[in-house]
Amino acid sequence: MDDGGVDLFLRSTRVLTPRAIGPATVAVARGTIVRLLPHDTPTPPDVPSEDFGDDVLLPGLVDTHVHVNDPGRSEWEGFATATRAAAAGGITTLIDMPLNSLPPTTTVAHLRTKQHTARPLAHVDVGFWGGAIPHNTADLKELHTAGVFGFKCFLSPSGVEEFPELNEEQFGRTMAETAALGALLIVHAEDPGQLAAAPQRGGPRYDDFLASRPRTAENAAIATVIAHARRLDARVHILHVSSASALPLIAEAKEVGVRITAESCPHFLTLAAEEIPDGATEFKCCPPIREAANRDALWAGLSDGTIDCVVSDHSPCTDTLKTSDFATAWGGVSSLQLGLPALWTEARQRGHTLSDVVRWMAAGPAALAGLDRKGAIAIGKDADFTVFAPDETFTVDAARLHHRNQTTAYAGRTLAGVVRSTWLRGRRIDTGSTSAASGRLLDRRSPN
Repeated sequence: MDDGGVDLFLRSTRVLTPRAIGPATVAVARGTIVRLLPHDTPTPPDVPSEDFGDDVLLPGLVDTHVHVNDPGRSEWEGFATATRAAAAGGITTLIDMPLNSLPPTTTVAHLRTKQHTARPLAHVDVGFWGGAIPHNTADLKELHTAGVFGFKCFLSPSGVEEFPELNEEQFGRTMAETAALGALLIVHAEDPGQLAAAPQRGGPRYDDFLASRPRTAENAAIATVIAHARRLDARVHILHVSSASALPLIAEAKEVGVRITAESCPHFLTLAAEEIPDGATEFKCCPPIREAANRDALWAGLSDGTIDCVVSDHSPCTDTLKTSDFATAWGGVSSLQLGLPALWTEARQRGHTLSDVVRWMAAGPAALAGLDRKGAIAIGKDADFTVFAPDETFTVDAARLHHRNQTTAYAGRTLAGVVRSTWLRGRRIDTGSTSAASGRLLDRRSPN
């Protein structure tokens, strides 16, 4: 055949494209997918090729909800460790959240600090969300022009003093600005009044912690977001939905034309409150992991399209911050490396396919962020791939994770699906601790 500048061929009996899963050979040129060929297509002997046999060739996953915490709290996580963990979990693109780092990404100067830190350390492609906090509305236009993918805000306390929440008046003003910019506003939606009214007992009992973060707090906050978005015709996204009783609100808003999307996370879809031991604060996150019946209802919302994507909300900390008291322990689940097998383990038991998982974890997040070159194995897309053995199982050994701190809610769990290798623009990512970083920094303005 005429290779036409092709510099790599990848072959599998199971290549997952937007149209089907089946045998194919993928031709790559200069980091871009240029052809999808029959599986048995002869390839030139002087062009590198690799045959993955029956392992599935998936598109590289996209995770739009990652707290890297670097710089400033790099003892919690850093770009080198986070992006190695991402690659080990089949993720080729992540977007970093604007808080938990010092400084937070709330001005262009702070964005430049983040980019300077990330550039030499990123093993996968990395983009950035901007932050919307009280009194930085005037900074949003400049941040938008600088290429952030949108703006994150909280309606309740974030847990770090340098990233305060917006009250309702500030929230309305912020949304008016993002609507005028044509920017996406992503929202941690828990109502502070509902949280304040809930019992706050503290201590090691998970049931007490769950009672302190009632689903009514999520439901009320999501209703507030919808009301403002409808009034302003703004584009909004609800982060980490854990309350299934909020799904009818989101579905109805979509039906009447509100420009709203929503995400959930593997821990809400695979874990259940009834299974969490007292004192096991590795399971603590806000909003919280709820009951098994709620989990089933979240799956229904994912199946019918009310929930648009599944992302990690990887929010790590040092082991010392995971005290046995749910009131004082840091709230966040470390899962960046484990999201794909965790979700696949549950999805296949519920009758879902790998095509579904890729829609939720690759195509959906890519569409949310406007990453047109990511999220699918198709001509013209970046040659980002995950080689996945869906029927192989493993038991999670936290010591083998690439996260800077290995505490995880998945420790000891047996999961289905092993990531064999991950490829970024046609190059296999080496996740070794001394490997050179090959990821790029992405922004909204340039082709992605």
